[in-house]
Amino acid sequence: MPMTLCMAPIRGITDHIFRTAFAEHFGGFDTAVAPFVSSRKDRKIKSAHLKDLLPEYNTALPVVPQILSNSGEDFVYLADHLYDLGYSVTNWNLGCPYPMVAKKYRGAGLLPHTDRIAEFLDTVMSRMKGGLSVKIRLGWADTTELMGLLPVLHRYPLAELIVHPRTGIQRYEGTVDLAAFERVLENTGLPVMYNGDIQTVADFAYLSGRFKAVDRWMIGRGALADPFLPAAIGGSQPEEKEKVARMRNFHDDLMARYTLRLNGPVHLLDRMKGLWRYFILLFETPDKSAKSIFKSKEIAAYQDHVARFFDTGPRIAKKKPTFF
Repeated sequence: MPMTLCMAPIRGITDHIFRTAFAEHFGGFDTAVAPFVSSRKDRKIKSAHLKDLLPEYNTALPVVPQILSNSGEDFVYLADHLYDLGYSVTNWNLGCPYPMVAKKYRGAGLLPHTDRIAEFLDTVMSRMKGGLSVKIRLGWADTTELMGLLPVLHRYPLAELIVHPRTGIQRYEGTVDLAAFERVLENTGLPVMYNGDIQTVADFAYLSGRFKAVDRWMIGRGALADPFLPAAIGGSQPEEKEKVARMRNFHDDLMARYTLRLNGPVHLLDRMKGLWRYFILLFETPDKSAKSIFKSKEIAAYQDHVARFFDTGPRIAKKKPTFF
């Protein structure tokens, strides 16, 4: 059965620059969901608001836009604009677990409110030009909430249901509830994509063996910590020296692209150090040069520390990454 690998949306990381560079250096992904854009009550659409989704910036990897919203009318206004840009399907974010989002009844914070979700979908599915997919969790605090929502979701011809089998209050802590995911899978006829804790080829082999009906898989942090993972799932596994060299080239390419796009050295340094929180997990216990990367205060010092790190011949880690 043909499978689809999808890059997860990670806000502040997987923008169009990252997605393009990743596709060119590593491959492995068939598609991506972009980090969310929020709908606006004033219905104003600024060019900067949708810059990441401009078609000319997304030629290397097909992308699905994602909207964070609790207003059906506001969602339709923005989704129709995206449709006019060429996006036939838009994703609704019902999974964001962060309290600042959830307390406004958006993302996973909306999951306990079945009536509001039904009202939202009634509006959206009767008015929007394109198709709708939904990225969702098992619930906010209760893993049975999604099961209770399925009858509502089944009223509509959703393009896809992307399920992260955690609750909102878990955020990204603890373990995924595979038994709960299995119950969802057994009780829906909607196309389902699995999302959550695919960090190694062995993880994927286990999950794909357990959930044989699933042919769509989303990978997020696992691909940031090991950019070779998506291609490795497809059977490509380069030697260690090649991995280190390609990782260095990827870093340098990102650095060059962000230098042209970001607003000054402070913004650039913050972005690159943020990426290293994931990149460092690819390697064995880091030495002083790696730690110095995070302490860099200026771009020149940062570049020196990165060069020194790669020049020392770092080794690829053999164990699963431990996320912060």
